[in-house]
Amino acid sequence: MLKIGLTGGIGSGKTLVSLIFKNIGIPVFCADIEAKNTYFENEVRRQMINIFGKNIYIDETRIDKTLIASKIFNNKDLLEKVNSIIHPAVCKRFDNWLAKQKSAYIIHEAAILFESGFDKFMDKTVVVNAPQDLRIMRVMSRDNQSYQQIIKRMENQMNDDERNARADFIINNYMDIPILPQILKIHEAIKKLT
Repeated sequence: MLKIGLTGGIGSGKTLVSLIFKNIGIPVFCADIEAKNTYFENEVRRQMINIFGKNIYIDETRIDKTLIASKIFNNKDLLEKVNSIIHPAVCKRFDNWLAKQKSAYIIHEAAILFESGFDKFMDKTVVVNAPQDLRIMRVMSRDNQSYQQIIKRMENQMNDDERNARADFIINNYMDIPILPQILKIHEAIKKLT
């Protein structure tokens, strides 16, 4: 079974691309969703409370994402510390999920696939591309964040040129370019590799 990493900058359209892959029958593991779920595992919860205090947990099913983001996106050391807790927990979830899959290939969607080093466990990588101004507009309307907050988050991600240089496949998710034909072309190319 081939493991295909899917990534792209914030607001590029990774979720939409993942949904299309799911709709054509390809299993998709969303690392960002799984990362959020790990916050409620006992060991991760204990470590997060040690770093941020109990008030990062709103209740048993929600964390204060705004509080966490305000601290980690302004402090690279703290961001690395949180990642060193979350990434191993996500890897474990991925391994458990992967063992249950029966498809010729799977998609592993992650915002920081290259930054986390997880791309080295993938057979191929797909990058979703979109112009920065369009990505900012999408995130501002989706997440109700300010321009400055989004730029700060973008600064913690790999730049587009470097991300694209490391990709095996690129999907351009601009307003005037249909993405379905691009995805189907990649799907056919990956099937030939299996």
